[in-house]
Amino acid sequence: MSITPIHNDALAAQLDRAINNKTKPLGSLGALEALAKQIGLIQNTDDIAITQPTILVFAADHGVVAEGISAYPQDVTWQMVENFLARGAAINVFAAQNNCALRVVDAGVNHDFGPRDGLTDRKLAHGTRNFAQEPAMSRDLCQTALAAGAALANELDGNVAGFGEMGIGNTTAAAALMHKLTGIPVAQCVGAGTGLSAAGILHKQRVIEAAVAKHANATEPLDILATFGGLEIAMMTGAMLKAAELRKVLLIDGFIVTSALLVAARMQPAILDYCVFTHCSDENGHQQMLAALDAKPLLNLGLRLGEGTGCALALPLLHAAANFVHQMATFESAQVSEKSE
Repeated sequence: MSITPIHNDALAAQLDRAINNKTKPLGSLGALEALAKQIGLIQNTDDIAITQPTILVFAADHGVVAEGISAYPQDVTWQMVENFLARGAAINVFAAQNNCALRVVDAGVNHDFGPRDGLTDRKLAHGTRNFAQEPAMSRDLCQTALAAGAALANELDGNVAGFGEMGIGNTTAAAALMHKLTGIPVAQCVGAGTGLSAAGILHKQRVIEAAVAKHANATEPLDILATFGGLEIAMMTGAMLKAAELRKVLLIDGFIVTSALLVAARMQPAILDYCVFTHCSDENGHQQMLAALDAKPLLNLGLRLGEGTGCALALPLLHAAANFVHQMATFESAQVSEKSE
């Protein structure tokens, strides 16, 4: 996959003129103006539109749960997938209220669902191996997950792709990826996840530190992802890369989703041009992860749920950015005097 940077001086100037000529003081719509310009550059037009947004929620299990790094048992992964299918989760509520399609993907849950309406079965294994003892995945399995994610992104009809996840243990995988890809100390990458105590967080930190020492030879992005990642993270990484190649707007959710993007950005740095960082999670480390990517999140609501909830909550802002460009009057059309020099 090859991702084209969105830099285009002529189009950028055209978008600036369109935005600045609306009936408002210069820059007075703040982040919405930057968002509108970014969408225009991604879509390669000043006639921007938000069409058929879809949030992909990738679910998988993690072998490292055997180390006691989660406050919840592994069964919660498949139970929450059932909740998604029953439309009972937060992401179902928020996606529905914003007319956003939701696609639930079984990337590697340790449970057999059988054929189910609303479930996209791309199961590659019943979870990863325990990376405290051995690499989570083989390099080949990781590449298969990347390809499966790319194929899913290729099936999407709209021009906006949001990313969410579900997987007990995946904040541990994300923290390990964050440390390996940014060099930030493990202690600053590890958080409470689903609700660990201070002692639980310290144990989680030590598990990751020992695993990092054990797998010191994993240095390339693909090897780091295979060693410490999850099937949902790897599949999501592949979907992000393909969605950007197709010039879709990428909505980036919280800590785990951003860890997948970290991997993708190390593989294809231009992917960052396509990313809208929807919020700053309350999970410890996410703010530093965003800083490492020079990312400016739209929202800061103290969220730490995952599931793509930040993507759904940010969607109205994308619509607002597109709509003001299309629907606001210009100074000329409204016969409003412009600022005096």
